[in-house]
Amino acid sequence: MSDERLPVRRTLKLFIGGAFPRSESGRSYPIVGADGAALGQAARASRKDARDAVRAARAAQHGWAAATPYLRGQILYRVAELMEGRREQFAAELAEAGAADAGAEVSAAVDRWVWYAGWADKVAQVAGGTNPVAGPYFNFTVPEPTGVVAVVAPAAPALLGLVDRLAPALVSGNAVVALASEPAPAPSISLAEVLATSDVPAGVVNLLTGSPAELVPWLAGHMDVNAIDLTGCPPELAGEAERAAAENVKRVHRARAADPTSPAAQHLSEITALVEFKTVWHPIGA
Repeated sequence: MSDERLPVRRTLKLFIGGAFPRSESGRSYPIVGADGAALGQAARASRKDARDAVRAARAAQHGWAAATPYLRGQILYRVAELMEGRREQFAAELAEAGAADAGAEVSAAVDRWVWYAGWADKVAQVAGGTNPVAGPYFNFTVPEPTGVVAVVAPAAPALLGLVDRLAPALVSGNAVVALASEPAPAPSISLAEVLATSDVPAGVVNLLTGSPAELVPWLAGHMDVNAIDLTGCPPELAGEAERAAAENVKRVHRARAADPTSPAAQHLSEITALVEFKTVWHPIGA
């Protein structure tokens, strides 16, 4: 009898409403490493799965937005702490997918969470303000979250590209439905496992794996999605997604820096792109 042991290959599931369900369609697709080796299977999300994810995000968004900015920052910092503790796993998954410098990508992803977490209780002071008006009134501009944001993460870098899109959307109180890298989904689902244990409320982040051609147009046209980040959208789908988004005047955003490793990628404008600025009038002395 041979003592050789076969490793347990992962079957990556979706992350919806704080749980890890299989696709309702029962479909999956093979994950292949950069060397052509079979690494496992990933769920191929259907439109029904995407609809479930949007519903979970909508249910969770109000509570996340109502949390104090300080608390949101602490929770996002906790995500960075847990990722730091799983560096080796993330680096191994990125290396298998062909990342040029897996360790550097993990470090950049952790640092990205820390940077945006620090903005959580500062956005209102920096981006909002008190406005001078010609009358006996106080006039305040206050940033508020847009609501449910759909995110299309780039195919590569698989981990940093996703974190770069998730973090600025979450800081202000949005809930997110994200479509992870199709060729390298393992780091994204490992990130979902971190989110599930880091005090991020269930449903605030929902991660789908599968085909952009199948899911992007549907997310862009969904009437309960308030904004969509098309940074990682394949060019051949962008026009169709923008037309679908126009049906409910959905906000469409793309990162100011296409390369998430660029110093220009971290910027306050990535947060404010996914908030609404509300103006409040109040009589002086009332």
